[in-house]
Amino acid sequence: MARILVIGGGIAGTAAALGLHKAGHAVTVVEAHPDAAEDIGAFLTLASNGMRALAQLDATDAVTAVGFPLTSLRLLDSRGAEAAHAPLAGADDPSLRYRCLRRGELNTALQGEVLRRGVPLRHGARLVSVTDGPDGVTAHFADGGALTADLLIGADGLNSAVRRLVVAPEVQPHYAGQRVFYGYTDDSPAAGRTGAITMVRGSAAAFGYAVSPDGRTYWFARAGGDPLPAGQAPDRPAGDPRAELLPLLAGDDTPAAGIVAACAGPVMAVNATEMPLGTPWHAGRVLLVGDAAHAASPATGQGASMALEDAVVLAKALRDAPGPGAAFARYEHHRRPRVEHNITVSGGISRGTRAPSRAPSGGNEPDEALIHQLAWENPLPAGTER
Repeated sequence: MARILVIGGGIAGTAAALGLHKAGHAVTVVEAHPDAAEDIGAFLTLASNGMRALAQLDATDAVTAVGFPLTSLRLLDSRGAEAAHAPLAGADDPSLRYRCLRRGELNTALQGEVLRRGVPLRHGARLVSVTDGPDGVTAHFADGGALTADLLIGADGLNSAVRRLVVAPEVQPHYAGQRVFYGYTDDSPAAGRTGAITMVRGSAAAFGYAVSPDGRTYWFARAGGDPLPAGQAPDRPAGDPRAELLPLLAGDDTPAAGIVAACAGPVMAVNATEMPLGTPWHAGRVLLVGDAAHAASPATGQGASMALEDAVVLAKALRDAPGPGAAFARYEHHRRPRVEHNITVSGGISRGTRAPSRAPSGGNEPDEALIHQLAWENPLPAGTER
């Protein structure tokens, strides 16, 4: 049993904690944000691969208690004509169905599951330095406190302090070529069409929406252009993002412009951002997971699902490998090709150099190799570790 400190209490960090605890390790999670449910407005979809990973973490029930399921994908062209309508992967299995939910809802559900299993979770502690020595790794926090463990997992997101302080100080995420808008609309023109996620291939912007059982439309849009200014809060952008977005949607005969125009609440605008390929993931006793290691543009909708996969594979690597160094190498061997393929595909979609697939996350058919890899009872092969 190793003492493992997880920095970051978001999706990647809480999922990693669940996996590491299941593998028998003593885990502590530390989160800089003071609240359990940080949610500045964005929602996400968990694809069937993410739901499969959740099942291996025994966390399905905690997540299916929030949000709503999606069972089919509709594709509309810029004239509003339906180009395709097909079932999503996992549609016939309630535990594997795509799920649409707010990011804060998912954070809260996973944090609640961490606490239910007796894993310590500390809020409001901001990491300022890390000391990695022969006998352990110590995290130092802004309040003067410190924690020492055998291993430290950096799950602190795109602007990771762990990456900056220890693993890859020279590496910075970069703009992937699009702004992304998120909003929620009540009484929208799309009301009544529940259970489907609808993607609109607009002439000037990509758009997608799903209608919850209570009639609220969750929507997003992706449009090219210059990045938002650095330091601008996504929930408090300069001006109203609708003013930029509506002219891009109004020229098409689709529901998109009407959904955005009917949105009474705030609209969130963020940059689509990605990590460079080949970013180092570990140094000494420290390893990065989730967006801290391999953030991708949101075009494929796979960010959260990839983080959940990370959690399972990392836990199995530390369970099956002969030591931490071998475990980190085994984890990277199995994860890097898959997540960097996602970065490449998603970035290509955002930059307009690659067409979206007919279904999110690469298609409707399950990946048998991934299913075998995620199954908790299956050993994780050694790969190229030394």
